[in-house]
Amino acid sequence: MHARRRLLLSLAFAVSGPAFGADDPDTARIRSTILHSRQMGAHGLGYGDRSLDELSRNLRPADIPRLVTLFSDRELRVGAQFALASQCGPAVAAVRDAAAGGRMDYLDASDTLDLVSGNGRCPEEARRRARDAAAEVESLRRDHQARAAERARLEKEDDARVQRNGALLMQGGAQAQSLSRAEREEVYRRSLKAMGISEGGPMTPQQKDLAERMYRSMVLGESGRSSNAPPY
Repeated sequence: MHARRRLLLSLAFAVSGPAFGADDPDTARIRSTILHSRQMGAHGLGYGDRSLDELSRNLRPADIPRLVTLFSDRELRVGAQFALASQCGPAVAAVRDAAAGGRMDYLDASDTLDLVSGNGRCPEEARRRARDAAAEVESLRRDHQARAAERARLEKEDDARVQRNGALLMQGGAQAQSLSRAEREEVYRRSLKAMGISEGGPMTPQQKDLAERMYRSMVLGESGRSSNAPPY
């Protein structure tokens, strides 16, 4: 079923202050307009075609920047989608740019553009641009996922490398001597992190003493490493 025909549940009775400020009169007006556009459906109070009609009559393109900020409010997110969709063409570029700039979730942007493309009150040209923008947002989402997957892969490989170096350090002798100073410091920092100690952050006197002894042992190669320190 097309997004514009779905009655989306949104029990929005208490909402947090938006980016424009809780005392901003235009934001207050927009919030009130969105909440009053809800209709009773089979699943409760939500938004539908009549909401789009009411929102198109009571909001204006100048409200679009404030509508975008309302996506950070979980209670008003669905209403903000319908409110933006009611503005047709002027909302398309704003939604696309917000998604590209990280100010709107890709899926929220896609849902909003889907609403625009299926809104019969919008001109056909605006609906076409919404479909094109939705394809662009989907491409951005896939690129973002690919980059995130690559970062995760590199982090996993790097973590495995530090663990291997930690094992070598614990073996001592020639194996430990084969590690560079930078590699030893990586093992040291990972050990601190595993113990819940932040290098350069606040430490208790006991933690500071332990960190210093670990540094002398792991990085400088001095004898007498504390038995309480994890190997890596």
